[in-house]
Amino acid sequence: MKLFHTTALRSGLIALALAVVSQGAFAASVAQQNLVDLIEQSDSIVVGTVKSVTDGFTDNGVPYTEVTLEVSDSIRGNTQDSYTFRQFGLKETREIDGRTYLGTTPDGWPTWAERERVVVFMNPPARLTGLQTTVGLNQGKLRWVDGKLSNSSNNAGLFNKVKIDAPGLSQSQQAMINSESTAVDANSFVSLVRRAVNENWVANGVMRHDQ
Repeated sequence: MKLFHTTALRSGLIALALAVVSQGAFAASVAQQNLVDLIEQSDSIVVGTVKSVTDGFTDNGVPYTEVTLEVSDSIRGNTQDSYTFRQFGLKETREIDGRTYLGTTPDGWPTWAERERVVVFMNPPARLTGLQTTVGLNQGKLRWVDGKLSNSSNNAGLFNKVKIDAPGLSQSQQAMINSESTAVDANSFVSLVRRAVNENWVANGVMRHDQ
């Protein structure tokens, strides 16, 4: 474990305290995001398998979890074979100078495990810290299991008030759009998102909020 100079650690703890307060408040108040929001707000949309999950502290003492995905499909943004980002908070508590450090991933934020397959809608990195997480926190991470995709809330609200006026949707995609709180066919979902991104549906009003 990397040892910190006392001043750096103190600065990091202050930064952590401020971050936990702000991030915790954000986690508690984040609005439900549907598919329009996830696509519109994402900087990158990636399909991949979690290759590694490590944690540590920035030079300023801010805790992070670093996730590397082995990319199988890059729908927006990333075109490399791997995608690495750092999310606020440690994977788990640890002992520092005889005290238990509690700066772990806040409640409501996605957690990561090696070898899990995922589709992620990523926010752009934060300007000051470079830290990054998924759009809508847990809502923007969908796990791919047995050909189905779902987030931690079983896709609640994912298609709520989503209007799509695109021709040629498959029966599976139509059923998915009309579904509520259920895992969806992974290939149908990915192909729908890819088409929405490639044809710029949100900006063109083809995919929008149904008021």
